[in-house]
Amino acid sequence: MAEKPPGQDPAHPAPASLPKPEGNPALRMMGLPRFKFKLPSRNWLIFWAITGSFTSTLLYDRHHKKRAQRKWCNFVSHLAEEPVPPAVMPRKITIFLAAPPGDSLRPARDYFHEYIKPILVAGGMDWEVIEGRKEGDVRAGLAEKIRKLRKRSGEKPAAESAEEPEEKENSDDLRYEVRKRSGVTEWDGVQGDLVLGRHTWKEYIRGLHEGWLGPLVPPRPAEALETETQPLPTSTSDTRPVDSPPKTPSTSEAASDSPPQTEPPTPDPPPPKPAKATPKPPYITPEDYPTCPTAPSLPTSLNPSLPLHLPHVLGFLNTPTRIYRFLTRRHLADSTGRSVAALVLASHSRPYIQSAEFASAIDPDFVPSDTNNAPEGAVTQTGEAWEQEAILKEEEREWSKTAWAPNKEDEKTKERPWLERMVIDSRIGQKMSQFELESGAAEEAVKVDKEKRMQDPSLVDRIRRWTGFEKGEKKGWDMGLEGWDDE
Repeated sequence: MAEKPPGQDPAHPAPASLPKPEGNPALRMMGLPRFKFKLPSRNWLIFWAITGSFTSTLLYDRHHKKRAQRKWCNFVSHLAEEPVPPAVMPRKITIFLAAPPGDSLRPARDYFHEYIKPILVAGGMDWEVIEGRKEGDVRAGLAEKIRKLRKRSGEKPAAESAEEPEEKENSDDLRYEVRKRSGVTEWDGVQGDLVLGRHTWKEYIRGLHEGWLGPLVPPRPAEALETETQPLPTSTSDTRPVDSPPKTPSTSEAASDSPPQTEPPTPDPPPPKPAKATPKPPYITPEDYPTCPTAPSLPTSLNPSLPLHLPHVLGFLNTPTRIYRFLTRRHLADSTGRSVAALVLASHSRPYIQSAEFASAIDPDFVPSDTNNAPEGAVTQTGEAWEQEAILKEEEREWSKTAWAPNKEDEKTKERPWLERMVIDSRIGQKMSQFELESGAAEEAVKVDKEKRMQDPSLVDRIRRWTGFEKGEKKGWDMGLEGWDDE
């Protein structure tokens, strides 16, 4: 008798429907979990979109930042290959750094090491740094450096000035004497100064004026001059002859006196706190510039300078600005590299000029006086200002509020070059100049960078060389961890 299929025989009902197997059968056989591909949730999509956008923007910016730096480094790298005579010192550039208003010296140092130093190293430049932790340090350092140059050139202090204090010989003076005896001369060419930030630029201008217009030694204070002019007072109260010995008590008087009482020893006073390091006070003020004579050793033209912008902003409300600058550092690297390359090449410089445009940029409310209708003897404003006064003027809007706050110390003894308006004497201003790149230098830099990159081995060539596929080459593990033999 033939058996009926399940479900038709009432004695054997059909089993319940089983779930259909899903997923890859091979994964089920290996015991792996079933993967179901689907879109993440809304919150995860928002998180990955923001994180991915920020990361990709940052990587893109850093890639082009390195390319911009490599472009300007390759543009000046030929200077490092030029030989220097053994009896001549290499070219030395002076770097001026100062702590930004309201912050420490670290931001200025980081900016120098990240954007300026690679190009100086690629060009084979030597440099010295004058740093300022407080307001006035850069001014004092530059003025002292200029005074040393004047003394080495044979200039002597004026007779009516104070006596020159004895100065201890430092390492710079010893090195200068050793090189002079050995016949080693300084670089006979353009040196150059690099100034970072508007606040440092203001101190740099004051240091130039104080060094070349001021005296070699500090002037005598007014109190000392008054003391010298007044006659010494004569005392008439003491009528004892000079040769008479002092009166001593007799033996009976000494015996009648009671023995002195012993007092407990007084504790030693606490040691005085060390005084805070303050910059050396200026020898002259901006009001003294017109009456000060120039130094006999003042050259016909001063070293060209390069004022650079220092992007530094503080405050919670400036967070969007700081984020934007953090993600667009490629533009800063390109502009800074262009300026520093002009300083390293030193092929072209232009003098600073005077114009009425700079006066309006410094003071928008400035209105020049009418010299034709002005009365005789009246002080008139010509409407012209030096270009140095308007350089990096936009940085002052980003300074911290603490830079504009009044000082707790005595305002008469505390100098504030950052807040006071810049004063430039024409005898110094017309001798200053600024580094600039020649026309067509940017296109030449792109061309040189392209040729350098074509000469560099690609990633595939480096892998083939490291693995030893190139004939006559050592393998990577035979070269050590330093890299190729020719590097």
